[in-house]
Amino acid sequence: MSTTKAPAKLETIRALLAKAEDPRTPESEAELARKRAFEMMAKYGVEQAMLNDANPASDAPTDRKIVLDNPWAMERVRLIHRIAVALGCELIHLGRDGSGPARQVHIFGYASDLQRVELLYTSLLLQMNSGLAAQSVPPGQGARAWRRSWLLGFIHRVGDRIEEAERGAREEAREETSVTGRSAALVLADRKAVVLRNYKQAYPRSRKGGTTTVTGNGYGVGWRAGSRADIGGKRIGRTTAGSIAA
Repeated sequence: MSTTKAPAKLETIRALLAKAEDPRTPESEAELARKRAFEMMAKYGVEQAMLNDANPASDAPTDRKIVLDNPWAMERVRLIHRIAVALGCELIHLGRDGSGPARQVHIFGYASDLQRVELLYTSLLLQMNSGLAAQSVPPGQGARAWRRSWLLGFIHRVGDRIEEAERGAREEAREETSVTGRSAALVLADRKAVVLRNYKQAYPRSRKGGTTTVTGNGYGVGWRAGSRADIGGKRIGRTTAGSIAA
């Protein structure tokens, strides 16, 4: 197991993303930087889990409530949900935050995984906002329906990419054991069980939501944008996340 300190590894991820996001970087180099940053984020999650198995106090299970503002608050809920579940967390949508349009979610997970959720969510939200802002609604299409379908396509694709990277990191670590002699698969399964137990204790009557209906024709365009998205970067609540008119 790598002994790289977490802050140093996260700084390396941020540096790779900065290179990828720099408009002066050739696209071929930018894509390589994105891919490497994504892989490092997934490996970081496995490493933290294995280190925690030897030192439980280093990474305790916790939870956090987050308010997601408009515009497109429900789509933001879907984005953070895909990220959270892929990274071994559990999330419940609590509905509107007060009487306004903002939505609130409650996330359960280990501290290091919640940190990863924050990093990925805010970075992808920025990319999603800027990507949608650059789109022109095709003639004859309903603007709101087309934009919403674009967002859903983007969210679906980046969610798949995160899941792919997580599976790859777990497969790569399949032969590793923690200091206690337990396999990576067992350590990660136990962490997931703890998170699920805490979630169920807080919301014993919760159930999975239904499917999402897509009515616009921008899904494929958004899906392709999600294939190009950078992974990683900033923190939830940063004011530069911007907004897109509904």
